[in-house]
Amino acid sequence: MNRDIADGPMPLNYNLWILRDATRTVLVDTGFGDRVAAERAKPLDRHPVDTLIRLGIDPDSIEDIILTHLHYDHSGNLDRFAKARFHLQEAELTFATGRCMCDAPVRAGFNVEDVVSLVRHTYADRARLYDGDAEPLPGIKLHALPGHTAGMQAVEVMTQRGPIVLASDVSHYYANLLRRAPFAWTLDAKRTLQSYDRLMEIAGGIERVIPGHDPKVQRLYPNHTFAGVELTALHEQPLPHDIEELTRLDNYQ
Repeated sequence: MNRDIADGPMPLNYNLWILRDATRTVLVDTGFGDRVAAERAKPLDRHPVDTLIRLGIDPDSIEDIILTHLHYDHSGNLDRFAKARFHLQEAELTFATGRCMCDAPVRAGFNVEDVVSLVRHTYADRARLYDGDAEPLPGIKLHALPGHTAGMQAVEVMTQRGPIVLASDVSHYYANLLRRAPFAWTLDAKRTLQSYDRLMEIAGGIERVIPGHDPKVQRLYPNHTFAGVELTALHEQPLPHDIEELTRLDNYQ
């Protein structure tokens, strides 16, 4: 069994995000599939792509997918989306195919087959690589916030309650950000701390930040069930919790 550095005392939720309006569906990250689940002994409650199908979303109809970074739990299943363009930072692809991958501890968060798949999509003109902040689609902004990985990016989305920022692994938990304590699996702690500052500047408040893996997100926002799938409605107002709820953790990694 391959054990991740992330396998610590704090539970991790593994997420992808669905952005929808009247004309299009955009995905932020693609989760991981059965192959990686078996390799890393992380059983899937639901396969991400099969879950999209249950929700009535045809994977082959999705034209744009934003990859916040290329760790295995955010960039799998790429070949299940026949028409998608993949949006990511050039620094991330460069890092995931560069000299640092010669070191096993650094490459441990990446899956070679997923990275190779993205390289093939890049050669097929199905990747859009960015050098810093960008606005690839109406109502969606990308913000380069490195630290966890070399090309980590967050996604700012305009919703009915105003803009929210899908921080992904810029901050795994609310507590990482609020306590200025980088997650154990961090490439560059100094840049992570700088990215925390910029993340809060972009978001304008903790109530507009959505961390990548924090189970508290499900408790802080309304949840709705469709076709047997529980979805967290981040575009709706958070439930009335005191800010202390975000920082109170019995165990913290």
